[in-house]
Amino acid sequence: MAEAGYGPGVPYLLSFFYKRHELGLRCGIFLSAAPLATTFAGALAYGITSGHPAHIANWRLLFIVEGLPSLFLAALAFMYMPDSADTAKFLTEEEREVAKMRAIQQTGSEGTSRIGRVNFKHVFMSLKDIKTWLPPLMYFSCNVSFSSLPVFLPTILQNMGFTAINAQGLSAPPYFLSFIMCILTTWIADKTRQRGLMIIGLSLVAGVGYVLLATCHSVGVRYFGVFLAAAGVFPAISNILPWTINNQGSDSKRGAGIALLNIVGQCGPLLGTRVFPAGDAPYYVKGMGICAGFMFFNALLALALRMYLSWENGRFERNDEAARQAGTDPSLGSIGLENEGYGFRNFL
Repeated sequence: MAEAGYGPGVPYLLSFFYKRHELGLRCGIFLSAAPLATTFAGALAYGITSGHPAHIANWRLLFIVEGLPSLFLAALAFMYMPDSADTAKFLTEEEREVAKMRAIQQTGSEGTSRIGRVNFKHVFMSLKDIKTWLPPLMYFSCNVSFSSLPVFLPTILQNMGFTAINAQGLSAPPYFLSFIMCILTTWIADKTRQRGLMIIGLSLVAGVGYVLLATCHSVGVRYFGVFLAAAGVFPAISNILPWTINNQGSDSKRGAGIALLNIVGQCGPLLGTRVFPAGDAPYYVKGMGICAGFMFFNALLALALRMYLSWENGRFERNDEAARQAGTDPSLGSIGLENEGYGFRNFL
């Protein structure tokens, strides 16, 4: 229950600190922790649960060791994490002034005035916009695959003929590649401002990986398919979250968009964790086919959203041109660029 708010809350909080073309990389770094943790999860669990006194159950010890750092870091975050850059105690006065100017450029107001307020009119406007609903469907599609891969990959590798301990070891390299791709692809998307094309490409890569896993019997080819799946699914999610925030025109709209993304998207694991029944071993054709289908569907959704955002950019351009023709200087308005002010364009 606590994690339900944490996942979407961190990218939303980051939007108070970074501009739109800076946000993707920061979300990528945050989300890359998932595949990086999974890289070492098997070895860590084995080390924690072996060679300890028998008076405590393995699962209890594992929960204690994994839970205590979260409690410690939660206390540190409560004490030191600021609500916006211009209230950060670790910044100098000059750096806080720069942060205030950046906030004004973003939204037309200082960071402190953005805290603790919800504009329900903007929330309902966001819920009526198609670009608020397509990313949650994309997140759902990715989560079908995202949730099943870490759970079932050791089993899938065992069914390729590897021992249990070797399967745990061989599951690490694909996740490490995914960790690198999360950071690299979000950085490229920030620089090119082409997040949709990145998601389309990553979804196709993951889909091909699942097709190889479903249709090929060669161990080498199937293991290569694991690399493609991991390198596509996790980075696609790392780009979907900032894309949702990038194209919403106010803090309240961004909050509504990221909340809806999580509500719909987190239903994906309900399906993803049930498509690999033991009776489908060793190739799990049905589960692989479902994951491949959802990744290809995700690419189609990303293409549709990109086309809509491109059309909307044309409308923004016409509105800006009309304002210029009227003889006004809309660039002097009080609405910040990232709140759909003068010059606002969607990230494609």
